[in-house]
Amino acid sequence: MPELPEVETTRLGVRPHVIGKPIVRVLVRESRLRWPVSPELPQMLTGNIISDVARRGKYLLFLTECGRMMVHLGMSGSLRITDINKVPRKHDHIDICFVDGNILRFHDPRRFGSVLWLPGESGHELIDNLGPEPLEDDFDGDHLYRLSQSRRTAVKTFIMNSRIVVGVGNIYANEALFLSGIRPDRAAGRISRERYRRLSDDIKAVLGKAIESGGTTLRDFVREDGSPGYFSQQLNVYGRGGETCVRCSQKLTESRLGNRSTVYCSRCQR
Repeated sequence: MPELPEVETTRLGVRPHVIGKPIVRVLVRESRLRWPVSPELPQMLTGNIISDVARRGKYLLFLTECGRMMVHLGMSGSLRITDINKVPRKHDHIDICFVDGNILRFHDPRRFGSVLWLPGESGHELIDNLGPEPLEDDFDGDHLYRLSQSRRTAVKTFIMNSRIVVGVGNIYANEALFLSGIRPDRAAGRISRERYRRLSDDIKAVLGKAIESGGTTLRDFVREDGSPGYFSQQLNVYGRGGETCVRCSQKLTESRLGNRSTVYCSRCQR
């Protein structure tokens, strides 16, 4: 599943191509996504102008004067900028066509993504109760320490909880915990304030580095122009179970935690 850096990379990529340009047509070829595409979407967007593209967690928000289009990429979704002459592929479900001939095209083979319309300033249950953004100032180690008290859940599961902090998915949770020297299965309530301060800094660092690199190349993720991201070349632990630790050369341990692949070094992480 695309994680926060992939979604932010998409936001940064499509934004210059869509803001300030009148929308002349919205074509929905397939409305049966994770949730049905909002039926009012074509009517509300056609003739309108996108004023900005924002992000909340892993949700992209396309802002207009009468509401917002909220997009989630799901397991295999992507947004690409193409032109009116590009023939749609099998899983190109939605086209948003601009006056200059460019098209914002939503592609999703597994159809686990979503495209919803939020009228006016209305919120939505999917984003109303999310935790702070990990790259903003209100997220820090003190925040993690305060919410971790008396929690027995594993720290990796804790930081992947979107009510605690948004956008720390499996890949980057593995990587940040390695940088911080914290075992992913350690109880969240048994970690000191100082270690949480380091962990919050490492979460910011690993996410920031991934965004700079264009996201992580996995099976399905591509950037808005169809090219892959490159952060996977720099992963320390994720996907490297059984290989040697980059710090101490000990064999990395791989296990399942919260039904997610978890890789760590039993010597460097405690």
